Amino acid sequence: MSTKYLFIMGGVMSSLGKGILTSSIGRILKSKNFKVTIIKFDPYLNVDAGLQNPYQHGEVFVTDDGAETDLDLGHYERFLDENLTHMSNATSGSVYLKLIEKERHGDFLGATVQVIPHLTKEIKDRITVLEEKTNPDIIIAEIGGTIGDIEGLPFLEAIREFQIEHSRGDVLCIHLTYLPHLHATDELKTKPTQHSVAELRRVGIRPDIIACRSDIPVSEDIREKISLFCDVPMNHVFSVQDVSNIYEVPLKLEEEGVCDALMNLWGLEKKKSDLEEWEKMVNIMNNVTKTVHIGVVGKYISLCDAYISFSEALKHAQNPNMAKVRIHWINSEDIENKSPEEVLSGMDGILVPGGFGKRGIEGMILASKYARENKIPYLGVCLGLQIAVLDYARHVLGLTHSNSTEFDPGTPYPVIDLIPEQRAVKDKGATMRLGGIDVKIQPNTLAQQIYQSEKIRQRHRHRYEFNNSFKARFENAKMVFSGMNIEKNLVEIMELPSHPFYISCQFHPELISRPTKPEPLFTHFIKAASAFSDNQ
Repeated sequence: MSTKYLFIMGGVMSSLGKGILTSSIGRILKSKNFKVTIIKFDPYLNVDAGLQNPYQHGEVFVTDDGAETDLDLGHYERFLDENLTHMSNATSGSVYLKLIEKERHGDFLGATVQVIPHLTKEIKDRITVLEEKTNPDIIIAEIGGTIGDIEGLPFLEAIREFQIEHSRGDVLCIHLTYLPHLHATDELKTKPTQHSVAELRRVGIRPDIIACRSDIPVSEDIREKISLFCDVPMNHVFSVQDVSNIYEVPLKLEEEGVCDALMNLWGLEKKKSDLEEWEKMVNIMNNVTKTVHIGVVGKYISLCDAYISFSEALKHAQNPNMAKVRIHWINSEDIENKSPEEVLSGMDGILVPGGFGKRGIEGMILASKYARENKIPYLGVCLGLQIAVLDYARHVLGLTHSNSTEFDPGTPYPVIDLIPEQRAVKDKGATMRLGGIDVKIQPNTLAQQIYQSEKIRQRHRHRYEFNNSFKARFENAKMVFSGMNIEKNLVEIMELPSHPFYISCQFHPELISRPTKPEPLFTHFIKAASAFSDNQ
């Protein structure tokens, strides 16, 4: 069969859940034995997501090949249960940069380089390259932002051209909109959807399907009204009602028949979806009764999307342990201003995630010390490992003024430092240790017990490392370095055998956790937290 294409775009307002809708449709289509891949187009001018403020844009998701991407790629990977690459994320910045590089190289032979046709061709080429490299049956493309945003116009024009250049039956568009619920009259309002579709049609795109996000069911009358005013058949207007668990969305879409409608529009034979494993996973996740309390001590906690892969990895770890994880988002600065006991009391486990900069670091160190001394399960990730190093250096080794050179370049005990290859780096973008790297696991360690393997592959995103010149001192004080970077002899995992569960890693295990395949480190962390809870 010829490759089929599906474009998903949103209207009315941002943060409607286009990424979850895209991921869920991908999951259903994959369950029908189609080979599916996804690409996200982001209209912002950053070349990638690597230098964006977590408060503004949420987490930076890192692919195995080292691309710093939009957090929606994390949803794509978790729902598809497949690794994606740098080809699955394209920003306006990356497209413009490539176009300008071509112009400077002389590729256009004196032509006046314009948005149409040159920029739009560059956008379409991203889809073409992805298709050539992955050979999928279906490509789903999510367009970031909201219909009407000026920066998104070149992408919409590229879609319009793409439809013309391909067989009409091969290219479909879904428009995700929002139906406000007016509580005074207890009714859903369709006018914003009508205006959004009109804006879409103004640029030459007619949606094939309208997906309506709402907090209550969408009645037949509402569907009929949207169908009439938006020129879309009523059986192609679907309800996407709020759910408490995002992993329910594929099941809800399957009930609605969204993918059956896509099959009809593409002219494909209907295939039965196999969502049995997914449904079982969701049922267990929704019905566990025991609760464990996990304190996530971070610096970006006012926007939980900054730690979205952590919250999802913790959620995935619920099922193997039959325990509901209740996450307590704790600002590390609160620990500095109060006391660890006041803030962390009642936690069954403490997790310190990644981050950059000096703010809140002392509170994280106090959280590590509190967990270590009170035998509370502790998991440190990336910065969380460096926090554990600083805690141990100061409070066990007696190196009172030890620090990371990131926070104190003049520290007398730089237990965390830049490796030589990072010292000459000037540019900030895409220059950290990024992507998948092999880690050798030491035998007879907690890490080996967790991973049941001599070698694992994990993703990285950091500049600073444990300073190996201090390694002997830590080992003499009973700290075990149970995972090492094979190529560069860098510390990847450290653990404290005298503690029930005190382990940290320099890599980001949360990035490879999947709802049907929980990441082992998180599974064992929740297991330890559950045991701690039982003993209280």
